[in-house]
Amino acid sequence: MQDYPKHYCGVFGIFGDPNAAELTYYGLYALQHRGQESAGIVSCHEGRFFKHHGMGLVPQVFNAGVLSELVGNMAVGHTRYSTSGASHLRNAQPLTVDCKRGQIAVAHNGNLTNAAQLRDELESKGLVFQTTVDSEIIIMMLAQPTLGGEANSIVQTVRRIEGAYSLVIMTEKELIGVRDPHGFRPLAIGRKNGAWVLASETCVFDLIGARFVRDVQPGEVVTIDATGLHSTQAFPEHTRRAFCIFEYVYFARPDSNLAGRNVYNVRVEMGRQLAREHPVNADLVVPVPDSGNCAALGYSLASGIPFEMAFVRNHYVGRSFLQPSQLIRDFDVRMKLNLITELVKGRRVVVVDDSIVRGTTCKARVNNLKEAGAKEVHVMVSCPPHMNPCVYGIDFPDRSKLMAASLSLEQIRKFLNADSLHYLSLEGMVRATGLPKESFCLACYDGRYPVPYDPKTDKLIIERRRRQTETLGEALAKDREQIRLLPA
Repeated sequence: MQDYPKHYCGVFGIFGDPNAAELTYYGLYALQHRGQESAGIVSCHEGRFFKHHGMGLVPQVFNAGVLSELVGNMAVGHTRYSTSGASHLRNAQPLTVDCKRGQIAVAHNGNLTNAAQLRDELESKGLVFQTTVDSEIIIMMLAQPTLGGEANSIVQTVRRIEGAYSLVIMTEKELIGVRDPHGFRPLAIGRKNGAWVLASETCVFDLIGARFVRDVQPGEVVTIDATGLHSTQAFPEHTRRAFCIFEYVYFARPDSNLAGRNVYNVRVEMGRQLAREHPVNADLVVPVPDSGNCAALGYSLASGIPFEMAFVRNHYVGRSFLQPSQLIRDFDVRMKLNLITELVKGRRVVVVDDSIVRGTTCKARVNNLKEAGAKEVHVMVSCPPHMNPCVYGIDFPDRSKLMAASLSLEQIRKFLNADSLHYLSLEGMVRATGLPKESFCLACYDGRYPVPYDPKTDKLIIERRRRQTETLGEALAKDREQIRLLPA
């Protein structure tokens, strides 16, 4: 279990640029913070798809030679970490299929809550899955000529899937962007000269020289082809909005804008609000780099306590929570940050972080400060305690692994060895965004899930699939034994 939440994934698409693959590479580079396990690009030239994907960071997966072979003026890209499905190459996206409707490529950011039911339904029709990711369910459904007795379309498909999803889909002639009706995940539209761009975050547009046009609206399907951009609302009835507020707290890059709000400014305001709610007597404010930088600055500005970068981050060490191996995570925790002892010795320190999931990393930081001679260490967290699992794509699905779900504030403080521990209130966090509370999904804090989810149903389906697999294995073993006993 990681000490920080993992990111979602990053998706990118471009239509109408002869350097589509190269721009997709830079788009994924800007979205690298959203996933470091795998990356992939699919391009399209005259109706033919060209694909390359691999495990690792974007620059490790692609080079000039690879990109030169991804020809065409249209492309989709994906950078991933595993919310559902293991960390294997076969699960790397975009996924592609060649079906009766032509070639289709899908890049998916999110997590489906009815994935097990849909997969069970498709398997009962004889479909064979090659991966363990939700995205293959989507592409299998898109490949069906009919769905529910009607001619299939992208609208028909997205009306069947539930949960959190932002999709970038490429066919042989068009690029399609989709957001779920609740708008859990961000997806933005940009223009670069005559080309159209779709991306998880607006920071991409700055890098590739595109301009922001607007966000894809919740429930909207935007189709881009040679005639321009066309919009369809797949869910015309009003649906409760539920944008993941943790994008503002932690996931998104500070130079991105979400729903018209700059992430940097929101995080600084969260720090200011934290200082208003929990003032302490201290000598300096220290962030946990890099995710705590903005909130720590806000705390310093509101409290008047000097800001110091006492922790120095080694940027050549990968983010520990994005690595699948516990051994690598443990090593990275030790290597990631180094403390400037002279800044903290004999002083009262406020250390600001964006979240605490399990607490072992935070405990290590507190101990580092005290070993360096800090007189007091006060831990400030720029969001409320995580009390509930997330089923929409953040990788803390097990409530038993959430420290705040089983321990009191005082018990957590003692575990961290801190002199005090304070979390930003739910109201303060929302207030810092400048948006109404009804705009957000707050389930990991308040337990109110916008999309119903029944883990018991999934468990029953998965158990039935396991029994079927075991039965098939036993039958194959019996067949092999009978063949072995046949006379020569």
